[in-house]
Amino acid sequence: MKAVRFNEYGNPSVLRYEDVEQPLPGAGQVRIRVAATSFNSVDGNIRGGFMQGPIPVKLPHTPGIDVAGTVDAVGEGVDGLAVGNDVIGFLPMDGTGAAAQYVLAPADILTPAPKSVPLADAAALPVVGLTAYQALFDHGKLTAGQRVLINGAGGAVGGYAVQLAKNAGAHVIATASPRSSQAVTSAGADEVIDHTTTSVTAAVTEPVDLALNLAPVAPDELAALVTLVRPGGVLVNTTVWMPAPSDEARDVRGIDLFVRSDANQLAQLVASTDRGELRVDVAERVPLAELPALHARAADGAVHGKVIVIPPTA
Repeated sequence: MKAVRFNEYGNPSVLRYEDVEQPLPGAGQVRIRVAATSFNSVDGNIRGGFMQGPIPVKLPHTPGIDVAGTVDAVGEGVDGLAVGNDVIGFLPMDGTGAAAQYVLAPADILTPAPKSVPLADAAALPVVGLTAYQALFDHGKLTAGQRVLINGAGGAVGGYAVQLAKNAGAHVIATASPRSSQAVTSAGADEVIDHTTTSVTAAVTEPVDLALNLAPVAPDELAALVTLVRPGGVLVNTTVWMPAPSDEARDVRGIDLFVRSDANQLAQLVASTDRGELRVDVAERVPLAELPALHARAADGAVHGKVIVIPPTA
């Protein structure tokens, strides 16, 4: 089968499109014929060797932690999944990824794919959808009637965060650049702040219950977000290289989010998608052979929105 792998850490040139042996499922695993994976920024960090501590991968390594595809072989001890089932999942980050024609997955991380979007497009949902869900509800404890500030709402996680917060009955304030402001508005934001021309701290005049930071901001900008949170509120930060600040005097907690795979939460996101409450947006569809070029574009800051990566079918 075809796969993209790297044998050493480094820049995108270490990625190779090559022939590898098709894997066989072990106990508790299924083999998936991959319809698509997606590009996540952590893929570039793993490839570059910057995540060897928290995410130790075995070389050669195939990237791609999102998967959408069809079960084509089932290992021992697997219940509830059968050959022919369309599934999606968030693969183990330290395991072999889905930038290939086939991938093995633990059966318990998978959930049935949404029926309302093309199977390949569903690869745009797991990691970023779970990041948004866990930030808002697991850590932010967001409830109806609360005010939430989503800093950096123009990215893939932000698009889901705005929709999920709005669906939960929150008042959503979002920051975005002019390029993405229309998408953020259509996702349901009540207020959109153009962070290229306006200070967030100046624009937010009433305290928020939850601030969610999705943007690679400077430490002083991240600290400024804490001042916008009401006493007893929460700042959730996804830029894990910079710890979330707190304000103990006002009981504002700072939480660093490390997204985790959760099939039950993913099933909730799928159900919301099929009910028409959650829109799955795909910015680009790229052939697997062009994954090295996609990594290079991402390293140059030239990738915007969610990009899915599609292997050849034959």
